[in-house]
Parts: sequence; structure tokens; C-alpha cells
Amino acid sequence: MKTDDVWLVVPLYNEAAVIADVVREALQAFPNIVCVDDGSHDDSAVLAAAAGAHVVQHPVNLGQGAALQTGIEYALYDPSMSYVVTFDADGQHQVQDVLDMLERIRRDDLHVVFGSRFLDARSEASALKRLVLKTAVVYTNLTTGTKLTDAHNGMRVLSRTVAERLQITQNGMAHASEIVAQIGAMRVDGAPVRYAEAPVHVLYTDYSRAKGQSLWNSVNILVELILR
Repeated sequence: MKTDDVWLVVPLYNEAAVIADVVREALQAFPNIVCVDDGSHDDSAVLAAAAGAHVVQHPVNLGQGAALQTGIEYALYDPSMSYVVTFDADGQHQVQDVLDMLERIRRDDLHVVFGSRFLDARSEASALKRLVLKTAVVYTNLTTGTKLTDAHNGMRVLSRTVAERLQITQNGMAHASEIVAQIGAMRVDGAPVRYAEAPVHVLYTDYSRAKGQSLWNSVNILVELILR
């Protein structure tokens, strides 16, 4: 599969324990990776660069939304870029899922493919976490006019057309709903954005849970949605 027109955008904050492995594995399929180091206090940026990624650094922590916006803008400087993939730094996303999503976006002539944990049974979230996340999905769908099963999955494939139009301003966890809202309201050549979902395997580990994939993180997403 052609991947030299694809950029992986990886928000990076204090992931020195895993980022080198994440980058090296992704580079086997994707030659273009930019890690946006969002004010890390460890060697994340150095290790990502040594593993082969492009690295952009924020001098202070601005939040994941800001890191994604910086990474997308960096990728847009490449005139040959056709697709941006948002990809987490903690090892929970699978490269094969990205390849499957890219095949889907090209085959079906879509503008966006969202990853969803809830289209198959591979992602082993607790029942309570699923309930909180699905409540957040209901709220997002009602307020954005979209129909998704998983609005807060960090894996997305965006066409250049959509990437050029995104302006992410929410820096907390609510940035995911902001992305969905902007895509839901977006028009391309006068028509709504064509989007779909694809099943992905989010691999929850003790490390990823400690880094923010706990139940409390899901609750924080819901609270931010209501209060933003």
C-alpha cells in the first residue's frame, strides 16, 4: 500500500518509556512521522528523534489539542501529503488498524475515517468505562449532528482537504468532540464531509492506564463536554 503521502501525527508528553518502540514500529509502514513534544519533562523528544521521527517541541505543556494542531500544520507543509493520521504515543494503537483505515478511505473516496473501539470486541474496556464513553458519544452526536459509536478515540485518518480546514482550539480532552463538531459542520464543494468508522483495537496496558486511560479520564471527558 502507498504510504509515502501519509503523515502520522503523534502528540507526545512524558512517554520516554515507550515512544522509541512506538516510532520504530510505525516507521516499518509509515516513513513520515511527526511527534509533537508538548513540554515533556523527560527525554521523550530526544528518544523520538533518535528512533527516526520528526520532532516539534512546545516550550510548555499546551494540551493534546494544541499538539495535534501543531502536528497537522507541520504535515501540511509537505505538498505531497494526502492524509494525516492522529496516533497516540503510549503504544495503545495498532499500525495494522491504520493501514486498514487508509485502505477504506481510499477505496470509498471518504474525507475522514474515525477509529472505533465499539465496533468489535477486541478492546477490553471495563463495563463502567464503556458506559461513560458511550454517554459522551450520545452527547457529542446530539450536539454535532454526527452519528458515531466512539467520538473520543485518538485514531483518525483525515484527508488533506479536512486537515486544511481544522482549527483545534480545545486543548483538554474536549478537543476530540471539537474535531467531530468541526467535521460535522464542514462542507467540501458545497456538500457535507464524507466520513465512516472502522473497528480498531485499543490495547489497554498497565502503562497506558497509568498515563490517562483510566476510568477517571473518561469521566473527565464527560465533564469537559458538559462544561465547555
